Amino acid sequence: MRLVPWTSDDLGRRMNDVLAVFGEAMSYHPQALAVRRGYITTHLQRPHFRAIASLSDQGQLLGFAYGYHSEPGQWWHDQVSSVLDPDARQRWLTDCFEVVELHVRPAAQGHGLGEAQLRALLAMTGAATTLLSTPEADEQASRAWRLYRRTGFLDVSRHLLFPGDPRPFAVLGRPLPMTH
Repeated sequence: MRLVPWTSDDLGRRMNDVLAVFGEAMSYHPQALAVRRGYITTHLQRPHFRAIASLSDQGQLLGFAYGYHSEPGQWWHDQVSSVLDPDARQRWLTDCFEVVELHVRPAAQGHGLGEAQLRALLAMTGAATTLLSTPEADEQASRAWRLYRRTGFLDVSRHLLFPGDPRPFAVLGRPLPMTH
């Protein structure tokens, strides 16, 4: 397995593979993936877009992560900004890299791939902070939660309801760069 930095063009060329990993990791049906294709295509144009891919020796996509600089006027940024007090907005959103997606095929999970992707992705940005959102879950049972806690992510907002999704989400953040 190797980690490979991707440009927005690289991710765009492998969009079908990216959606397959996304679908496997999130158990999404094909209709939801078609909607995701549109979102991801828009994300490829965002300022300071960064991506990392985990490839097998044969070139199969095992996982990926991407993000970009979070700015006012972006849907997620504005949703999160609306629930934070002014001090938290200043601390977390002034110079923030948003981790948008981080996924590993289920068959490849449990071997440190998600953490390697996260660390590599965050090493590619010069932002002061990073934020991400993840569905609320039993923190001990969820691999994602254990990864985020292990890598120093703190609660920024809990039980946030995004329009169009009935699940509550946690917004987690940490200062950058990652030193441990």
